[in-house]
Amino acid sequence: MSRFRDLVESGSFVVTGEIAPPLGTDLTAMRAAVDLLAPVCDAINVTDNQGASLHLSSLAASRVVLEMGVEPIFQQTCRDRNRLALQSDLLAAWTLGLTNLLAVTGDDPRSGDHPEAKGVFDLDSTQLVQVARGFNEGHDMKGRDLKGATDFFIGAAMFPDAEPWDMQQARIEEKMAAGVRFFQTQAVFDLDKFARAVDVVHAAGAKVIGGILVLRSARAVRFINERLAGLMVPEAIAARIEGADDAAEEGVLLAIEQARALHELADGIHIMPLGLDAAVARIVREAGIKS
Repeated sequence: MSRFRDLVESGSFVVTGEIAPPLGTDLTAMRAAVDLLAPVCDAINVTDNQGASLHLSSLAASRVVLEMGVEPIFQQTCRDRNRLALQSDLLAAWTLGLTNLLAVTGDDPRSGDHPEAKGVFDLDSTQLVQVARGFNEGHDMKGRDLKGATDFFIGAAMFPDAEPWDMQQARIEEKMAAGVRFFQTQAVFDLDKFARAVDVVHAAGAKVIGGILVLRSARAVRFINERLAGLMVPEAIAARIEGADDAAEEGVLLAIEQARALHELADGIHIMPLGLDAAVARIVREAGIKS
């Protein structure tokens, strides 16, 4: 049973963080990041070849996080696997004790460190959610009975700032119809647009965990605006980071402000620290979310 699931479904305000597995087998830095996030996070996302770049698999890293006594959210992307591999890995995840799933389509390989790689995209995230729901019901994609079902708490990503809204709303509704019970959003910059998305999700009985990106430097802002599709740091915020004497400190202060605002609108916050893992506890505490 997932404690994270119990908290979300009971209406508790949750905090999640995020780690990237290493490029290699040395888990020292990953373990240190988990230790920093664990005291204030109810669960920690383990990314899956984040940014279409090579890392240790989310499956293995999620198990390590679990063995550390922290509840992981296992991320699985559709980019790197066909439907056989996706189904096999989901069964492996459940067998390894991973109960929380975040299904994502995945970034284009051309944006990563192996641009010559072929993206698979046999399924998209909505179809992967359908697969996970089927496993929970006890059958595979072909309708065959499983010898042992799963009970994943199924989540997906959401982009509340993206336009046009009618297309975003349709995707959100399709994901909920497929079986999504919680969303973790991309970074939230427009609170009115976020509130609009929350209304749609709550109407269907699901939950929304609002994303906070800790903008540690002007370089990070430029990278996001130039390289990350569907995400744009507003000019006023970019200018605030770029004009600060201490950009990292300004990014943390901004994250605290965002956490306070989302506390009034969301069902939780998802902090993406971009390497500033040591600041996550401060963000949560100074926002008044946890003491």
